[in-house]
This record gives sequence, structure tokens and C-alpha cells, in this order.
Amino acid sequence: MAGRARGGQSEQDEVAIGEAARRSGVKVPTIRYYEQIGLLAAPVRTEGNRRTYRSEDLSRLAFIRHARELGFEVEEIRALLTLQQDPSQSCEAADRIARGHLADVERRIASLMALKAELERMIEGCSHGRLADCKVIEVLADHGKCTHHQH
Repeated sequence: MAGRARGGQSEQDEVAIGEAARRSGVKVPTIRYYEQIGLLAAPVRTEGNRRTYRSEDLSRLAFIRHARELGFEVEEIRALLTLQQDPSQSCEAADRIARGHLADVERRIASLMALKAELERMIEGCSHGRLADCKVIEVLADHGKCTHHQH
């Protein structure tokens, strides 16, 4: 593979996994994981069996990283990557995925707000005296005294 790589690109257009990690912001083990689960195509290897990545791979890694930062699950990202391959189609499917994810985020926020209220109630009820009279310990010891039952 001396001098030329796939698609007529020169080897200078390709980078090793460490450089791909640095440029994309995705750690090396995570890049390998994305290859294992099929989010990223297996890279071309040099004669010395080193992975090499093209600019398209780096763009895909950046897309995946950003989607993960926004909390999208792997299967949602897989679907979005598939949709991205046909830019002329309607964005209805991508919108549906994003709306479903938003609904999940809103459910988690509601659950966290209920959890926050329960913790505030426990702390407020604490007499700040002896442990025997501690509302925090009392509620944790008896789940029936907890008003937040979704945990």
C-alpha cells in the first residue's frame, strides 16, 4: 500500500488512530468500540497492520461524539447515520428520532425534579439534632415514608 490508499487518496490524507482520536475528540478505545458495533467502518490498515482513518471517518466520529454528548442512544445514532447517507430525503425520520429523544429527556427531567423534591423534603424535615431523630436516616430506612416512589 505504499504511496496510495483507497479511493486514490495519498497516505498523507490518512491518519493513525491516535491522531484520529485527537482530531475527533473520541478516545482510542471508543473508536475501536464504534468499529466493533458497526457505527464506524473498519479502517484500512497499513502494511504494518496499523489502522488509518480518512477525513470522512473523522467527520463520522465527530457526528457520533456530538450525538452521544446530546444523549442519543447507539441505535438512534445508527439510524441517524443511515439517514445521513441520503441527504435528498425528507427529514421526517430524523425529526421523529429527535422528538422521541426529547420525550425521554423530559421524562428524566421530571423524575429528577421529583427526586430533588424528595431530597429537599428529607433535608428540611431533619431536626439537625441527634441521629436517632434524623429525618434523612428515617426516610432512607423506610421506603414507605418516601414520597418519590419512582426509584
